[in-house]
Amino acid sequence: MHMSVKFGPAGVPLSCKGRTIVEGMDDIIALGLETMEVQTVRMIQPQHFDQYWQAGVLANKTGFEMNIHGPYYSELLGNRVELGRSLAKIEATLQAARTINARHITLHTGHYGASGRGREANEHVANIFAGVVERLETIWHDDDDEFPVFPWIKNGTPSKVGVETSGRQDLWGSLEEVLEVVNHVEGTVPVLNIAHIHARGHGSMRTSEDYGELFDQVRETIGTKEFYCHFSGVDHRSGNAQFYTQIKKSDLNFEPLAEFIVEDGGWLDITLISDSPLLEHDAMYMLQSIEKSRHKQIERKAREDRRRALAAQTGASVEDLAAREAEQAALRAGGDVTTVQEDVTPAPQESKSEPEKAIENTEEASTEPSKKAKDASSDDVFDFDEDDDDLF
Repeated sequence: MHMSVKFGPAGVPLSCKGRTIVEGMDDIIALGLETMEVQTVRMIQPQHFDQYWQAGVLANKTGFEMNIHGPYYSELLGNRVELGRSLAKIEATLQAARTINARHITLHTGHYGASGRGREANEHVANIFAGVVERLETIWHDDDDEFPVFPWIKNGTPSKVGVETSGRQDLWGSLEEVLEVVNHVEGTVPVLNIAHIHARGHGSMRTSEDYGELFDQVRETIGTKEFYCHFSGVDHRSGNAQFYTQIKKSDLNFEPLAEFIVEDGGWLDITLISDSPLLEHDAMYMLQSIEKSRHKQIERKAREDRRRALAAQTGASVEDLAAREAEQAALRAGGDVTTVQEDVTPAPQESKSEPEKAIENTEEASTEPSKKAKDASSDDVFDFDEDDDDLF
């Protein structure tokens, strides 16, 4: 089974000296990342048009996955005026998505309308997204366009319209609601914002099994192996996301997801966008976590292979050998303790025995790194909480 995992930041990297999309792409590629999500645009300013199509050309040539995020504040279930404003902003996003060769467009739905939760609201959202997909098709295949030479427009398929899970109880977008709409509207995909799902579920994403259940639920409902996800730390209370945090400052850990992807995610084709205030730094952290999980898996398989080979030679069972290894490890750990206890003899405070001095030196040495670690953590350059204007 071939697993494909791509990582990238939500926007131009913090470390990028330039602020254009193309400069951001160059920096992201240099970091060994393979994707990004361009942040929302209200309209394509004529002076910015060059950087959009240049980004599209670069993405097409290099195989870089480009994506775009629509308006952060959207009210698709609001009154006629609110809906009209939201659709006008989405129109600008669709135009930009085509120009930069975006593979995914992430859109929010907004607050539950007058009808509240339930079938009526879901049907209304499905009708709106069906219209968005239709409009995108029209824009993508505009025969009167003056730039039909772009190969991704001439020969490619339009962007996928992503319906994002929300992180608050008063916003439409539970996982079940998103999957129901995506299941009924062709051309749409779920955007699994893991921080939002975790917050809305009162801290539900804690183990690799939790991720197994999540991806299985999506696969069984809409029949896909392609996943577009957002990940970051999150501060949450009472089932509502408050703001994004760096991953290490949250109770939402990336390691369980890394473990799931490596151990059981061979069938996945997944893009992970870092929403963290640390953007590319946390994207790199996620990439490194995947590599660590891969190394652990290789080491475990090597141990299992050795046991099987030894079992074949000695006639013992693999289970017996594993149990014996565990016993020997426990004995080694116990033996060290016994040796230390035997060597240490009571002595006056002034004249300590050599073994005791050795033990004390060892203890002092072991406490120094932890002190340094504490100092380092207190002086951490990236140690900050940043409010996000995003409507979760």
